[in-house]
Amino acid sequence: MGLLSGKTALVTGASKGIGKAIAIKYAQEGANVAFTYLSSVEKGQALEAELAAFGIKAKGYRSDASDFKAAEELVNAVVADFGTLDILVNNAGITRDNLLMRMTEESWDEIMNINLKSCFNTVKAATRTMMKAKSGSIINMTSVVGAKGNAGQANYAASKAGIIGFTKSVALELGSRNIRCNAIAPGFIETEMTEVLDEKTVQGWREAIPMKRGGKPEEIADACVFLGSDMSTYVSGQVLHVNGAMYT
Repeated sequence: MGLLSGKTALVTGASKGIGKAIAIKYAQEGANVAFTYLSSVEKGQALEAELAAFGIKAKGYRSDASDFKAAEELVNAVVADFGTLDILVNNAGITRDNLLMRMTEESWDEIMNINLKSCFNTVKAATRTMMKAKSGSIINMTSVVGAKGNAGQANYAASKAGIIGFTKSVALELGSRNIRCNAIAPGFIETEMTEVLDEKTVQGWREAIPMKRGGKPEEIADACVFLGSDMSTYVSGQVLHVNGAMYT
């Protein structure tokens, strides 16, 4: 049996990168997987078939988690289709990097809506189902820069720091109902996005990390398995840093 057998998980932003790795790892561990995508329709459809091949129930939903009503409709649809919701992984997020002097109001608002407000939307929507079941695990994806900051990423760092405060508050509010809420803070993770960058630049980042390499999406997924499984039933309100010791 897998570590997540019998559980139903919802993973937002799962058509590629870290989200896709989480969805696949969850399916491998026996979870039924609902996931969202937005622009990558073909990738989302392909992932649904890939997940179903593990013998679990899988369904993709084209949904924008930053839209309050859409998030509520999404969770209602997942509960209707799967019968329950045990694990919520808020992975959807974007960057709009720029120096503060050049940052526009639009790029600030967009980051806050997609990275931070989406967490509020989906958690609020999922709370009723989890409270009724008196069980649940919520995992919010933050970032190392949410803890330490980063020049040129004031908007992104602020959104990810907000996720940390939100996560801790949710854990305090819902703990009495046996609902856990934790955050994972990835460091430099090598995905499709980093493949298009200059190799010399990427290697420079690797050398600055004590473990001398970037992380793999699967290593973030492993942390998600731990926090979603019964191995972490007394872990809540925590930020798990997965960064090769680049920030301790």
